[in-house]
Amino acid sequence: MTDIEIAKNTKLEPIVNIAKKIGIEEEELENYGMYKAKISENAIKKIENKKNGKLILVTAMSPTPLGEGKTTISIAVADGLSKIGKKSILALREPSLGPVFGIKGGATGGGKSQVAPMEEINLHFTGDIHAITSANNLLSALIDNHIYFGNELGFSKVVWKRCVDLNDRQLREVNTGLSGESKIVPRQDGFDITVASEIMAILCLSKDIKDLKNRLGNILIGYNKQNLPIYAKDLKAEGSLAVLLKDAIKPNLVQTLEHTPCIIHGGPFANIAHGCNSIRATKLALKLGEYTVTEAGFGSDLGAEKFLNIKCRQTNLNPDVVVCVATIKAIKYHGGVEKEKILEKNIEAIKNGMHNLYKHIDNLKNKFGLNVIVALNKYSTDTAEEINYIKEKLQEKDVKLCIVEGWEKGGDGATEIAQEIVKLAEKENNFKYTYDLQDSIQSKIVKVAKQIYGAKNVEFSEQALDEIKRIEEMGFKNLPICIAKTQYSFSDNPKNLMCNEDFSINIRRVSLKSGAGFIVALAGKIMTMPGLPKIPAAESIDIDDEGNIEGIF
Repeated sequence: MTDIEIAKNTKLEPIVNIAKKIGIEEEELENYGMYKAKISENAIKKIENKKNGKLILVTAMSPTPLGEGKTTISIAVADGLSKIGKKSILALREPSLGPVFGIKGGATGGGKSQVAPMEEINLHFTGDIHAITSANNLLSALIDNHIYFGNELGFSKVVWKRCVDLNDRQLREVNTGLSGESKIVPRQDGFDITVASEIMAILCLSKDIKDLKNRLGNILIGYNKQNLPIYAKDLKAEGSLAVLLKDAIKPNLVQTLEHTPCIIHGGPFANIAHGCNSIRATKLALKLGEYTVTEAGFGSDLGAEKFLNIKCRQTNLNPDVVVCVATIKAIKYHGGVEKEKILEKNIEAIKNGMHNLYKHIDNLKNKFGLNVIVALNKYSTDTAEEINYIKEKLQEKDVKLCIVEGWEKGGDGATEIAQEIVKLAEKENNFKYTYDLQDSIQSKIVKVAKQIYGAKNVEFSEQALDEIKRIEEMGFKNLPICIAKTQYSFSDNPKNLMCNEDFSINIRRVSLKSGAGFIVALAGKIMTMPGLPKIPAAESIDIDDEGNIEGIF
């Protein structure tokens, strides 16, 4: 059966019953139908003084284009913990429509390890991403309206982009204001995908409505003729933007197919944004469960690095255990095997590709000082010889490998790793950041590039250096760094999979996200508006006469 068929053939619990499992009463929910709800502010305030449970971060080695099942593993681990008698809860990101209709598909897991209702979560869900899109584009409209009516603030350069939650490369660069009206000012503009919008990051990093409004007001939107910054609060925009986000800031409650509670909230990508769900969702889950399982996007060089260097600083949290997801096909992919031959048995390719997994483990275990376990997401094409080779090599590095069969068996396929996580979570870790906030902007970028990516050098364009100088002169030197980089390689070249020769990271642009509270550095040719593949998933998605959706995976 397909993922969507498995989900449809599983009977879900009413969401009020799922809420009661974690101590949330029916009147503390805002229901969106029978099976999904928002958690009210009263519920959040009621438990804010409770002791935190254990935090389990799920990340991965560098992926293949179709991903390595990180969400599937996260769900399986949470269900596995429940199977062995632990009170577990998930804290995940919301899916973006871009990948759903693109190449990667949905983000609700797979097989018997899914969150549900999967079609609704993968599509419009509770409208959070639409609200972010509207807020983002309202700010754009306010900027251009201000310029139209005389430009009192003296905009000479607008740096704020419009957004849409779809992969549409045609919108990367656009010309606006071409109607020919007497006072309209044409200008070059562009679109980001909504999950790369600063407002998405702001929503995910805000503590409450007050913090949200403050951050929205601090968004840098342009510069005047004296080259001084103009912020959203100068347009008096923060109130109206916050109104559009008043419901979106509330975390969403759903369930796995095995009825484990799951809070899904916020959805920034990790290759072009910071890749973590909201701090509100994570902190709430930690109060509600003994074990909170959360994930960070793409490989550990992206999502986990940003989770640890950005999100952990804001929350004063760090993971008790990190699960690094690996697949044999990804190991072969990074060992030089062509995609068409990736399922063929090839021990030599595994030997060549293990360096990628080793680097991720080394970063997590030694650079960040965390407790690490490797989850092998097992496929039916994996052989005992291949699995045993990987297990032996990881034993040599004193790292435990657990086979996870969540897709086929659900929580029953993850009880071994659940038991190991419980044991590992009792060990102390030696968590440390990659850089100090007091370091220069260049130094922070270099430290991430050299320590986490393994780069030999970092090359900055003249434009990037000018932008860094301007940001430092504006007084924002002490913010964390969010590097936008390809997910397929430790380098900034998606075709350099093996990284077995010295490479440099090329920083072409640097931009201030003063509302979110970090600085984005664009590496290589990464785009903040993705494109669709030659054959997008949208071609296979359909709805029948009875309203049944098919083709989402």
